[in-house]
Amino acid sequence: MSEATNSLIQATADHLSQFAPFDQMDAEHVLWLAQHATLAYFAKGEAVLSPEQSEPVPFVIIKQGVIQGEQGVVGAAEDSAWLELHEGECFPLGALLAGRPVTSVYRASSDAFCYLVPATDFLRLTRLSAAFYDFCTRRIANLLEQSKHLIQAGYSKASAEQQSMSSNLAAVIRRDPVTCPPDASIKTALQLMQEHSVGAMVAVEGAVPVGIFTLHDVLDRVVLAETDLSRPVIGIMSTQLTTLPPHAPAHEAALAMAKQGIRHVLVTDNGRLTGVVSEKDLFNLQRVGLSRISNAIRHAATLDLLKQCAQDIQQLTRNMLAQGVAAEQLTQIITTLNDLLTTRIIELELQATPIPDIEFCWLALGSEGRFEQTLNTDQDNGIIFAPKSDQTPAAIREILLPFAKRINDALDACGFPLCNGFVMASNPKWCLSLEEWQATFDNWIYHGAPMDLLHSTIFFDFRPLYGADHLGASLRKWLQQAAPKNSRFLHQLAVNALRNRPPLGVVRDFVTGDDHTVDLKMNGITPFVDAARIFSLAVGGSQTNTLERLREIASPLHIKPRDIDAYCEAFLFIQLLRLRLHHEQNEQGKPLTNRVDPDTLNNLDRRILKEVFRQARKLQTKLALDYQV
Repeated sequence: MSEATNSLIQATADHLSQFAPFDQMDAEHVLWLAQHATLAYFAKGEAVLSPEQSEPVPFVIIKQGVIQGEQGVVGAAEDSAWLELHEGECFPLGALLAGRPVTSVYRASSDAFCYLVPATDFLRLTRLSAAFYDFCTRRIANLLEQSKHLIQAGYSKASAEQQSMSSNLAAVIRRDPVTCPPDASIKTALQLMQEHSVGAMVAVEGAVPVGIFTLHDVLDRVVLAETDLSRPVIGIMSTQLTTLPPHAPAHEAALAMAKQGIRHVLVTDNGRLTGVVSEKDLFNLQRVGLSRISNAIRHAATLDLLKQCAQDIQQLTRNMLAQGVAAEQLTQIITTLNDLLTTRIIELELQATPIPDIEFCWLALGSEGRFEQTLNTDQDNGIIFAPKSDQTPAAIREILLPFAKRINDALDACGFPLCNGFVMASNPKWCLSLEEWQATFDNWIYHGAPMDLLHSTIFFDFRPLYGADHLGASLRKWLQQAAPKNSRFLHQLAVNALRNRPPLGVVRDFVTGDDHTVDLKMNGITPFVDAARIFSLAVGGSQTNTLERLREIASPLHIKPRDIDAYCEAFLFIQLLRLRLHHEQNEQGKPLTNRVDPDTLNNLDRRILKEVFRQARKLQTKLALDYQV
């Protein structure tokens, strides 16, 4: 073999090594692939592969240009393109593994150069390289694994910086300081400390701290000294204050506490109090864990404490991303903690204002009902109740609505905005008896007006969250029996769902709006959620979670397990991308949205996002075929 040939083969191997899966393969196997590949040119509009070809299908890797796959063999009309492949992408894996012709036409949409590898060499490479075989049989899962490692590496560094003694004090402060004027009475100061569950009270004059009093001081300075509680609190306060600026690292506060034998350090900015850091805050700096947050929620006695727990949930999410926790588990953990927080709000409200003997159940709807919450979510909830023989639904509703309004407002204070569409338990339309809910659902199923279809996409994902669970279970059982009976309603849902197409481009990778972004929720998550819901309703499924619905429908609808796995992996990548996007927006102080500019993604994530949209389109194709849309 000549030196020039060797150089060309090595250059080919180097080029391939920039792309998945070749970047994960041993160098010797990539070199072997390069040795068995030939370079071919395809003019714009020329078919690269088609179902009519009688010779064995080759393995194709795009070196330069764009290749489109078409739904049929009718030509290259732009609206028939169902996928678009770019540099470094390869095809047709399914046909090669099955030893069959391709089922679609692959056509060059621009002048293209491709590496061609004979089918026999492709199959031999799957035996030589475990990484290559894994990619070919688990393509999207393999790409996701690579992306997860990149995400994990990025978050691990940021998380370590945030969760260490190197953090600045501004990041450690857990709440606004609780203060009082110097002339406030000792009794008033103690009452404020109890009300806000804090261990220190700071006296301020014009936001400038002048004294501090802690629970540790109570025994010596108040109880044993038998001090008159009406005296000004400044008289028993420490006026030798230890202060540090917001940018000081946490370890400086720890050193100050150790040297001076104190438990609190004041954080001041140009002399003005901005926060108080306690010994406990420093101890818990690296302990924002699942059990600690859940215990804090369960024992929270005030709304202020629950608001802090809501912030801790966001920090926990970041830490779990750094630890490589999968998106499925992560969204379920977020939802579970949000469930606990909602439950505690309801418990505190019932303690403060008991409700007469009424059997009711608080329902979680929408993404919370599906166990799919991210950090950008508003409220979707309702109430189902059971009147007694001497009670009317209207009378019970009159009692429950003010209670529900207080719950909705408290959730809003904890960072769950009020629903713009008023899909909340405080809306009389969504505070109903079991019979009223059944009548409402029945009307939607048998009339199918546009608003009925919209409501069903929110309400049919309901699950019981607090109270009489059996009421929610009864409603679910009723829906399981009622929905499959009306094929017209399911057809209408399918028509509605198919109006939202994944934004795969023909000229470009993605179809974007004027702001050059795609909506990861509407265009990415929703096609999977809608299809899974419709199929689940059709088979009388009991699940509300999208992934569980997809797994539940596999057998009755005869969907191949590998297809279900691909749909699930695609859905999970979108969720992971949304979680990452929301964290970045949070850290930059931007409003949380689901819109992302594809050009800001790395090459791997752009490639996976295209694959995700292809999977969504494939699932929608089944939906269209099943319901003749």
